[in-house]
Amino acid sequence: MFASPAFAQTATAGAASGGAASFLLQIAPLLFIFVIFYFLLIRPQTQRMKKHRAMIEAVKKGDSVVTGGGFIGRVTRVDEDEVEVELAPGMKVRALKSTLSEVRLPGGKPAND
Repeated sequence: MFASPAFAQTATAGAASGGAASFLLQIAPLLFIFVIFYFLLIRPQTQRMKKHRAMIEAVKKGDSVVTGGGFIGRVTRVDEDEVEVELAPGMKVRALKSTLSEVRLPGGKPAND
């Protein structure tokens, strides 16, 4: 009715080696999902952030920019952390570089034409 101690030791040793294999089989789908998330979500987002940061750092006087609030204007002065944007003739505002969402290409086609 009761198992002998020798039998219990061999059963435990077999379970330990099988336990490692089953653990690897259980963790494999999670690792696969992480790899998929990395290539589909994380990596493209970091590349987009690097590209946006480089675009903001390269802003210069005369560029047309879009602020985070949706204002479109022309850069009149660039400092280390700030830019001065002319929204209308004679109306200049200062904005943080980090709030710029887009630097528009020069010579872009107007929306109404």
